[in-house]
Amino acid sequence: MTDNTTIKQTIQQKEEIEIINAKEHNLKNISLKIPRNQLVVFTGLSGSGKSSLAFDTIYAEAQRRFLETLSAYARQFMGEMERPDVDKINGLSPAISIEQKTISKNPRSTVGTITEIYDFIRLLYARIADAYSPKTGKKLSKLTFDQIFERIQKDFAHQNIILLAPLIYGRKGHYNELFKHLLKKGFTRCRIDGKIKDLTPSLKLERNKVHNIELIIDELEINIENIERLRESLVKALQLGENKVMALKNKSSHP
Repeated sequence: MTDNTTIKQTIQQKEEIEIINAKEHNLKNISLKIPRNQLVVFTGLSGSGKSSLAFDTIYAEAQRRFLETLSAYARQFMGEMERPDVDKINGLSPAISIEQKTISKNPRSTVGTITEIYDFIRLLYARIADAYSPKTGKKLSKLTFDQIFERIQKDFAHQNIILLAPLIYGRKGHYNELFKHLLKKGFTRCRIDGKIKDLTPSLKLERNKVHNIELIIDELEINIENIERLRESLVKALQLGENKVMALKNKSSHP
């Protein structure tokens, strides 16, 4: 076998799953190739072997191979799995199976919640994946204090801005106690659901509605005279916003 033939076979295995002579249950030496990374449907009459192929052959072999990669200590708690009656399966990856029965009555259930991998996927994306802005398409990255400080000076030079500390994002509640606490700390205004409002002891939001709340830390013009003021306000905004800050052009100010 030449090197080129070996390479072609390797590439082919990555693009498809090949089943050779599957004989599990009522399957009669079934051989086929299934394209990877595509939606594939097995359809046919009841008893034609759909479940025998999908669950009892492909999934069973994928699960058996996955368990073989675990340590001997872990395998002793899972028991030994029998190899399905098939001559060979190439190009097989770890698989997830959802049985053909009602697992949950919740209409909002997804493959992720049913298989209990949703939280792990969230963790994977949060820790490893790169985030991109849905509006600009640019990659999002964490900035240092100095980078934020310099960027505000550059992007808003000689403009009036509002510096805000994000406090609540996408959460329900009336937040009356929060507003009272902020008043005691000396703050007077917030941006609530995109609108600037004065803080009062009686201010209360709709409890069952999702809200975004940002505390207004300062309103100032970005110039040489206000450099130290900007630095102090930025420190306070990052502290109260738990390392998050918003800088917006003050549309109510005169140019």
